[in-house]
Amino acid sequence: MKFFIDTANLEQIKEAQDLGVLDGVTTNPSLMAKEGISGDQKVTDHYKAICAIVDGDVSAEVISTDFENIIKEGEALAKLDPKIVVKVPMIKDGIKAIKYFSSKGIRTNCTLIFSAGQALLAAKAGATYVSPFLGRLDDIGQDGLQLIEDIRLIFDNYGYETEILAASIRGPLHIINCAKLGADVMTGPLSSILGLLKHPLTDNGLATFLADHKKAAEANA
Repeated sequence: MKFFIDTANLEQIKEAQDLGVLDGVTTNPSLMAKEGISGDQKVTDHYKAICAIVDGDVSAEVISTDFENIIKEGEALAKLDPKIVVKVPMIKDGIKAIKYFSSKGIRTNCTLIFSAGQALLAAKAGATYVSPFLGRLDDIGQDGLQLIEDIRLIFDNYGYETEILAASIRGPLHIINCAKLGADVMTGPLSSILGLLKHPLTDNGLATFLADHKKAAEANA
């Protein structure tokens, strides 16, 4: 399972990269705004800065919703760095754009997926990734994990190479359950990734080991 971090914060990206398990980054206009990044040139420079930190794919999202401008934005983003994956919304013109991009060898991530049918359309259009949003489905009382399971079954049935990128991850348990269901990638905040490190028995066991070592050292002093 690939681990992506969902942020535009360079320090968090560096921390995840230094951990040695980071495979890529996803961003969106909201995350850019959260970091105070606005304006075409600043956004472009920020994507370049992210690409300079990570070794894997960096999803860069278009903000246009019509075919012509999605293509214009996407082609410009793809030229920034070979790591860039153009993130396209799940709308009619978005699907048309994904088909165009795939014919040109430009990799894509179809975002805002909330149904298996949407994921199927994106895969048929040639999307590199589809991003089902688990947490947002859970927020309205639907089962986000069931969506992952449904997409996995459909993609396996027909041999689609499109990768399932589980998005809107809210915690470590989401990551584990997505891994059990066969999601290819998860993207979430740094806190969710670091949360996998934690278990009270690990903390207690380490404290006991260190205390025993200290006692032995003092006894032999």
